[in-house]
Amino acid sequence: MDSIHSLIQYFTELPGVGPRQAKRFVYFLLSRNARYLDEMCRLIQDLKNTIKTCTECFRFFPNDTRDGLICNICKNINRDKASLMIVCRDVDFETIEKSHLYNGKYFILGGTVPVLEKVPEKKIRLNELLSTVERRAETEGLREIIFAMSVNPEGENTLDFLKQSLTPVTQKYSITMSALGRGLSTGTELEYSDSDTIKNALKNRVSERKSDDSIIKT
Repeated sequence: MDSIHSLIQYFTELPGVGPRQAKRFVYFLLSRNARYLDEMCRLIQDLKNTIKTCTECFRFFPNDTRDGLICNICKNINRDKASLMIVCRDVDFETIEKSHLYNGKYFILGGTVPVLEKVPEKKIRLNELLSTVERRAETEGLREIIFAMSVNPEGENTLDFLKQSLTPVTQKYSITMSALGRGLSTGTELEYSDSDTIKNALKNRVSERKSDDSIIKT
């Protein structure tokens, strides 16, 4: 296989990129000069050297210093330690953070749970999440977990699985679980939502009481 078709194959592995679009990418790159391609290659190589994974929330963050592997948000003493927002991907975190409407901590799942998935715990950071919730409940007074999922089948399935998995620890520490409410229409990907939509979804988030199956709004 020549370099054109090999690169096309690599591009098709990117989320949302099909063979036709991948081919366009390759021929676009062929039309660029050597300086453009060299700079692009350098930036790709630098990803592993300058971008780290936060050991607290598991999001990617730029860290070209030697001051540890905890991101600026997790280190920020002014963030609300009583709330933890769970998002599926880094792009979802960026969407929420860009809205400037949430001041708590985050946890990045690293993916979603597909419908009919037989081993859902392998698709997300479930063990890390359970450990984080218990630790923060004991040491930081965690009181609310907010699920920020896309309103589509995979997002809903992920939400149901997380609620079921977290119920024992939330009952143990009297932690409220809530999900983004009206403001996000069915089929919406969280990363494409604007600030007003996020604001309404946060304002109208739905919580579940631990004592019964009734639903309350916070």
